[in-house]
Amino acid sequence: MRQTDTGTRPPVVTGLGITAPTGIGTEEHWASVLAGKSGIGRIGRFDPSPYPVRLAGEVPGFIARERVPSRLIAQTDHWTHLALHTAEAALADAKVNPKDLPEYEMAVVTSSSSGGTEFGQREMEALYTKAPSWVGAYQSIAWFYAATTGQVSIQHGMRGPCGVMACEQAGGLDAIGQARRLTRKGSRLVVTGGTDASLCPYGLTAQLSTGKLSTVQDPARAYLPFDADASGYLPGEGGAIIVLENASAAAERGAGDGYGRVLGYAAGFDPAPETGRPRALRRTAAQAIADAGLLPGDIDVVFADAAGLPEEDRAEAQAITEVFGPRAVPVTAPKALTGRLYGGGAPLDVATALLSLRDGVIPHTPGTAVPAPGYEIDLVVGEPRQQPLHHALILARGHGGFTSALVVGG
Repeated sequence: MRQTDTGTRPPVVTGLGITAPTGIGTEEHWASVLAGKSGIGRIGRFDPSPYPVRLAGEVPGFIARERVPSRLIAQTDHWTHLALHTAEAALADAKVNPKDLPEYEMAVVTSSSSGGTEFGQREMEALYTKAPSWVGAYQSIAWFYAATTGQVSIQHGMRGPCGVMACEQAGGLDAIGQARRLTRKGSRLVVTGGTDASLCPYGLTAQLSTGKLSTVQDPARAYLPFDADASGYLPGEGGAIIVLENASAAAERGAGDGYGRVLGYAAGFDPAPETGRPRALRRTAAQAIADAGLLPGDIDVVFADAAGLPEEDRAEAQAITEVFGPRAVPVTAPKALTGRLYGGGAPLDVATALLSLRDGVIPHTPGTAVPAPGYEIDLVVGEPRQQPLHHALILARGHGGFTSALVVGG
């Protein structure tokens, strides 16, 4: 295997692919974010009338047969369809042809929170309403969390280390953190990030069990991070795929500085509530900043996890204040335009943060006018904020106590 630098130079993000409720394509998404154009609406993939939650972020105009190889459509779930297209777009953006690279030096690490729920529901319906013989052979793999990683790996001949992180929203940052680790250990290119798609009756019912989804029926008021009227979050589908390259390998093929570099990463886990110990987010954020070789004052913007629940928002605002000081750093939550995309949400935040660094603009948090009393954070509201940007911190939390933080820089 060719020798690469072993970690002294942070890996480079050379390609972005985005398939989200805010648009298909990086620039379409970015334009929607800056304009505050929401992708939230009434669920259209099935009739949501019997359910208390009827709003979600759906990818507009995504037709699998137009974007995915036909033989894979019947073999894989909608979540994997989204990822296959998004990975193709990211590789094209990076101007890399996998056939030109050593197959064992390319890796794939994605995130997923629930696997192929829509595919699984369809096969279970066949089982219980018809007979076992009606269950298709691909059920054994299409529902599995690692299906997307496997299909992307096969599609592009990437035979290096492959894996999946199943840590809900936090898993998106964990996947990128693992990708960074692989670039230090011999992988010259890693396809990472993730998509998710749980907008089917089975998937929505599972999400309702958390008690954290908003039942507000007004799309403009249903998901309001850090707002006094916060009532929960909305689900969504889609995400972002990132091409992360070893710095030497990127320079070797003339890829330049790309969109930026992954500078720091950390992960933690909240202790059990009855222990009385503090939550892990503050410590995780501080460790990611230190891992990047930076100080809190070097961070120019924080992309918040933004649960949209009063208790969770308060805890996050407190963690940010403890790390940076009161109103010391701009904070934003553009995911209010898409809903929480679970395994795809944090990668989309990373992609959006890199675009912010590129253009020197912080997107605003739509819907929220003024943070709720007691949140001592500088939440960007109303309109985007122009300012020089060098480093961004992205925060993510997953159901059950997962916490992750990632630092990117130009």
